[in-house]
Amino acid sequence: MRIQKTLSALAALAALTAVTGCGTSEADPGPKAAGITVRIPDPGNSGVLALGKKDGSLDRALAKVHAKVEWTGSAGPFAPAAQAMNAGQLDIATGSITSGITSLAQTPGFAFFSATAPDPVGEGILARKGSGIDRIEDLVGKKVAVNQGGTGEYLLLKALADHHIPADKVERVYLRPDQTAAVFNTGKVDAWAVWSTYAVAELGGGKAKFIADGKQIGSDNYSLNAVRTDFAKQHPEVVKALYAYLHEGSVKEKKDPGAYLNVITDAGPQAVTGEAKRIQTAFTAQGGTVEPITRADIKRFDDVARFYADQKVTKAKVDVAPHVIDVEKLS
Repeated sequence: MRIQKTLSALAALAALTAVTGCGTSEADPGPKAAGITVRIPDPGNSGVLALGKKDGSLDRALAKVHAKVEWTGSAGPFAPAAQAMNAGQLDIATGSITSGITSLAQTPGFAFFSATAPDPVGEGILARKGSGIDRIEDLVGKKVAVNQGGTGEYLLLKALADHHIPADKVERVYLRPDQTAAVFNTGKVDAWAVWSTYAVAELGGGKAKFIADGKQIGSDNYSLNAVRTDFAKQHPEVVKALYAYLHEGSVKEKKDPGAYLNVITDAGPQAVTGEAKRIQTAFTAQGGTVEPITRADIKRFDDVARFYADQKVTKAKVDVAPHVIDVEKLS
């Protein structure tokens, strides 16, 4: 009942902001919408936004609502992107619900407008082949690298809880994901709880394996797109147009993952090649698509927030529902 009331309030807010933000139809946004700049982290070499940047399709989609993209920085962990949105320096970012919850525990200036179902095969807990770590129980007494408050810490804690292993029986080593590969490969940590962005290279190298993936862990780690709150209020038609572009692109990417890999270059450190490319293509084909956030999704977000509070990752349970936009109600 509480969620239903919250969603009703959000729908009313969306309708109000649509009137005050643009006051016209999507086909004719009017002078208030002219010249809008939406700041998005540079997407790098793969994915829907990368292809949209290269072929101009994103520019064309946003031009219909008199908006244009300014690429700002580069895509990475959600926590710093959330801080940038809070500071008014960024308008759109992508991250996990787990990082989203810890960011919402601060003073958030953003809201979520779309969700992609948890990755069943691309996230999980990695161990080196031949390490003797073959199952979750083998992590007892070991060091596991995680990103604090985000996907890695969630996956580890969820796996331990499901196997009735006290969290303090495993040492969490907090590291930035882009700094973890060397630590993992030199044996300074015994395992790494991580997602596909970083797991694919390790799996493709042939020296690491998942001892449990997202499906086996029972992960509810949705990927979410977030928008700066004031931007959504002022330009709801731009948020709706961006959602439509991301949704359509994600459906195409799932059907033809290879077309969205190595978009800018097929050589160098940014490129995915060999076995890693095969693995990434298979992961994407089994992944989800960008969709509106439903009541059922919010219930699962709430479960993750409660789990984080129970595990002392957050000081108290974070209420996610007030920070969700019903993108289908925007106009």
